[in-house]
Amino acid sequence: MDIRILPLDPVKTKPVPTGDPGFGNLFSNRMFTERYTPDRGWHDATIGPYEPFVLDPSTAVFHYAQEIFEGTKAYRRPDGDINLFRPLDNARRFNASAERMAMPPVDEQDHVEAISRLVELEHEWVPDPPGALYIRPAMIATDPALGVHSSQTYLHFIIVGPAGAYFRTGFTPVAVYISDRYRRAVKGGVGGAKTGGNYAASLAVGGEAAARGYAQVLWLDGIEGRYVEEVGAMNICFVREGRRIVTPALTGTILDGITRRSVLALGRALGYDVSEEALDVDAVLADIDAGRITEAFGCGTAAVIAPVNRLGFRGRDHQVGDGGVGPVSQRLYDELTGLQYGRQPDPFGWTTRIAVPKTAASRA
Repeated sequence: MDIRILPLDPVKTKPVPTGDPGFGNLFSNRMFTERYTPDRGWHDATIGPYEPFVLDPSTAVFHYAQEIFEGTKAYRRPDGDINLFRPLDNARRFNASAERMAMPPVDEQDHVEAISRLVELEHEWVPDPPGALYIRPAMIATDPALGVHSSQTYLHFIIVGPAGAYFRTGFTPVAVYISDRYRRAVKGGVGGAKTGGNYAASLAVGGEAAARGYAQVLWLDGIEGRYVEEVGAMNICFVREGRRIVTPALTGTILDGITRRSVLALGRALGYDVSEEALDVDAVLADIDAGRITEAFGCGTAAVIAPVNRLGFRGRDHQVGDGGVGPVSQRLYDELTGLQYGRQPDPFGWTTRIAVPKTAASRA
């Protein structure tokens, strides 16, 4: 891939922040962009200054929500180099979302190369553990015209920024509210695509849940309102009797999470029984109350593993286990982050290493 690298203006260059960066508020000095037109395909691949876009008020993305995005991270290794985690899997999912949203696919290898080159240039922005560099690829429709049809032109871009814990409490259990009134997705819809509308649909009830003291919303299926699907920012897993990891089966209404895939594969490798199945919410809560479900946790790129200490449903709270971090959640978190940060060997081939010049690897 031929990527043009533009220089930065020293006057506008931001210093690398120190301290806790929070999540999703800070971005580095550079970004990647390329454009699509029917006659040229993808072209003008560029890494240049992070800056605003200039878009016509009639631009299609503003009116018809034709857009997709991804989320992955870069992790600082003990030797100062950087690991990407399953970037090709994210690229493939990016294209799966593009297909559902009637958008042109990107070349997956080029997409990963663009991420790698951008991270290489911005390596100083990768914080020390437990922080990471959050990577946000996206694609938006850019036709400056109204009309309910697919755009002909698109912008593919990637931005990066340092990230700390997704939840303010870090790796501590969070409370989750089960929505009995609202639904997020139905079979045949776009629930399986990583597109902004899925997240917009969660905002109203997310605010309602937060007002009641919950950190996230757990969605039920859109047909019967009976089966557990996913948490707003993560997939959901349950642990039965300390040895069996269970998660809702993919039905096209929930995201095929990269962290979810990793948890299932890692769980099997660690000797746990792992299954994907339909989970009736009443049966799940009954098993929690009876102690048959001993742990619950969310899993996703942003939080990695997020233990759940209670589930609220129809005015009643159901405490999971003793309310603390369970041993399975802890072990999965330790093993997965150990792979991501390069603290232990990667037998799965999930990590892609980016070498940093040792004279520049001041964090090593």
